[in-house]
Amino acid sequence: MSYGESFARLRAAAPDWDAYTRHGFVEGLRDGSLPRAEYLAYLVQDYLFLIQFSRAWALAVVKAGDLDELRACAATVHTLLDHEMALHVQTCAAAGIDTAAMLATPEAVTNIAYTRYVLDAGLSGDFLDLLAALMPCVLGYGEIGLRLAAEAAPDTPYRDWIDTYAGAEYQQACRDAGALLDRAIRKRLGDAPQDSPRWNALTDRFATATRLEAAFWDLGRA
Repeated sequence: MSYGESFARLRAAAPDWDAYTRHGFVEGLRDGSLPRAEYLAYLVQDYLFLIQFSRAWALAVVKAGDLDELRACAATVHTLLDHEMALHVQTCAAAGIDTAAMLATPEAVTNIAYTRYVLDAGLSGDFLDLLAALMPCVLGYGEIGLRLAAEAAPDTPYRDWIDTYAGAEYQQACRDAGALLDRAIRKRLGDAPQDSPRWNALTDRFATATRLEAAFWDLGRA
């Protein structure tokens, strides 16, 4: 798995990366031990999360510096709205939770904190600030999906979730997002971004978003 050099550097500088990608919730998906009620509660909150996350990627369209960046961000909005959210709708509908019920569910405080942090990164910062806040979710789920596809128990009831994030469409979206991050950083910070005065601020953005991601898994247990 490789989503680009910039992601690898930011990931290595995020102290909570393992706490996020190997959280007990994730391991419950892997071995099938996660209670179904916790999974459904998470899916409802994640559905609400993806609405705000799509807005953040739409903001990236506005913040983009050229047409290639604009197209890449617009394609990600499409993936979120027309592919990823379908898992949530279908799974919850099968459990008797329709879209109207999901939309009527109050956003959890942790959900609000995370999504508004990402939006604020884009509103108060530039394109790189926004990408640094967005990437832990996009690329972290891709990493988790691939690992669980290889390690999950054959009878885990969460194969549909795993297949979504390990699947070809989502993995291509991850590779495209990683390439976008590499190009955007190289364009603005040059070939040695770690030597730029901006680098520490970007790693802080990425690390904070990673910490918020780790906390998000606990929503199913609220």
